[in-house]
Amino acid sequence: MTGSAHPTLREIADRGIPFALIARDGATVELLTGDVVDVELLADIPLTDESGAPREVLALVPFRQVRERGFECHDDGAPLRCLIVSDRVSIPRDEALAQLPTAPVALEDPGFDIADEEYAGIVRRVIADEIGRGEGANFVIRRDFTAGVGTDAATAALTWFRALLAHERGAYWTFAVVTPGHVAVGASPEAHVSARDGVVTMNPISGTFRHPAGGATAETLTEFLRSTKETEELFMVVDEELKMMSAVCSDGGRITGPHLKEMSRLTHTEYVLRGRSRLDPRDILRETMFAPTVTGSPMQNACTVITRHETTPRGYYSGVAALFTPRLTLAAGEPTHDLDAPILIRTAYLQDGRLRVPVGATLVRHSDPYGEVGETHGKAAGVLGAIGAVPRDAAAEATPKAARTSPGEVIDEDAPAPAPRRLADDPGIAELLASRNARLAEFWLNPQGSDEPGPFTGRSALVVDAEDRFTTMLAHQLRHLGLQVEIVPWSQVTDAQVDAAELLVSGPGPGDPRDTSSPRIRRVREVVARRRDAGRPLLAVCLSHQILADSFGIGLAPLEAPHQGLQKSVDVFGTPASIGFYNTFTARVAPGTTSAGDAEISADASGDVYALRGPGFASVQGHLESILSRDGMTTLQRLVEQALTPVPA
Repeated sequence: MTGSAHPTLREIADRGIPFALIARDGATVELLTGDVVDVELLADIPLTDESGAPREVLALVPFRQVRERGFECHDDGAPLRCLIVSDRVSIPRDEALAQLPTAPVALEDPGFDIADEEYAGIVRRVIADEIGRGEGANFVIRRDFTAGVGTDAATAALTWFRALLAHERGAYWTFAVVTPGHVAVGASPEAHVSARDGVVTMNPISGTFRHPAGGATAETLTEFLRSTKETEELFMVVDEELKMMSAVCSDGGRITGPHLKEMSRLTHTEYVLRGRSRLDPRDILRETMFAPTVTGSPMQNACTVITRHETTPRGYYSGVAALFTPRLTLAAGEPTHDLDAPILIRTAYLQDGRLRVPVGATLVRHSDPYGEVGETHGKAAGVLGAIGAVPRDAAAEATPKAARTSPGEVIDEDAPAPAPRRLADDPGIAELLASRNARLAEFWLNPQGSDEPGPFTGRSALVVDAEDRFTTMLAHQLRHLGLQVEIVPWSQVTDAQVDAAELLVSGPGPGDPRDTSSPRIRRVREVVARRRDAGRPLLAVCLSHQILADSFGIGLAPLEAPHQGLQKSVDVFGTPASIGFYNTFTARVAPGTTSAGDAEISADASGDVYALRGPGFASVQGHLESILSRDGMTTLQRLVEQALTPVPA
């Protein structure tokens, strides 16, 4: 069916029926109409009708669904809203633009709900109290731009959608979803997760380069790309999404990139992660809630930190819009639906006459409080300017200077955004982007499939998860070495499992290893002590390494500056290794100390302990599974071999 044989968009809106508009390919706009059903759980999303026939569903997934993973949040009751698609129409883009209203939507009393100074204070507290105390590597804290809107919701939605369609470029989805009591209109740059023909794709995007007046240039972008904060921020979110990929994909996931995501007023850096999975797409969505680019890492503790520092619920911000489309062809055992789920960011929400545009900044150890304030202003202005709610900055949205046909080119603000030569095509920019991969682990950059048996084929390991899903990546690497691996949360592992495991891997986690008031820290201490006392094979990582060191009387202390997302070349028992670190605390000995009890110590000149080994055990402070660990796999194999070496009678 074509747009000409269908009621106009204005007629659809006037009827008051639920609808969604989605632009994904630049040439057409998809109009979806149908009935709305609110459900409680992702598993309840109705992908089949009463007869069992598959159907298409668009689901708005609020942030509160993280409760399904046992994570904390402010629960505002935002519905998991499903538009069950009964009719789909493809409308040419130009035809859709012609049908949509253009009169600006006036705003009343616009402004941020949190003042700039107050937000800067939150940034300082998160850096000092959360990152500085080992609670995680990075956290995203939001603030909301709010205003009153007198225009009816459907008209506002159509107006804003048209403005985004006409003026924003580079979006993954440009969309408007209009359902009773809820309107969401946005241009999301980021595909959080998709599943097509059994291939799962994630698209971590990070770093925000705000185009200067006059437009972006290769020179101004180069300065941004050389920023330590921006580079480390991207690597950290890639690590966090690889944790998710390793949980849902049998092959763990492979990364490609980095690339530039060039939009009208902002440019981001991104990687693409791909792997294969036979999981139901709803299960894939559950295991990947939600993107670290809008939450933080490690994910579970990031939700706790968000709950501490955000005083109001998130609603749909940082959730996803998930389109489940029936597969036309099916392979045996494959899911019946494909999934396409962009992150709900760069989105305006309208409810009960109030506009809300949530924006957040990623806070890391290098963050400047006022720089993060500026980032939230830039993100809010990007949405509000694009939809015409505030004056648009045509100069900042201009075609990159390197791509202009003449110095005096006139910008037609009402014309569709052009498709200029990308800044990523500049040879210097391309070289700078490509050079980043020289720092990364080849294991995650290269295809991982192999028919060759691993060195530990036939042996098994139990991995204890201490609330950092780096364990999924670690388990994937252990499987690549031939081990059969099971992951068990710290709160569920039994003493019988601890005793029976052939190799026990006690994993990383957030927090202060000295904090015995924490049930999690106490249980990890019990697990490590039980294995050590029994003389059974033990590999301890990061937090568990610190706890093992403490059991030998080695002191624990906070680092002067957290090593969150830091790559270092260290000596591991005589062999140099490039390893990624995510620690705020360290085990520390007097310089020159090489042993404690029956533990051999590998430490640097300052006394910071990077690894331990002894009869039936080994440990490491760094994350050998991280993309930052170029020598991760070889070091992991050495340490597993050490742990599995029989203890002399």
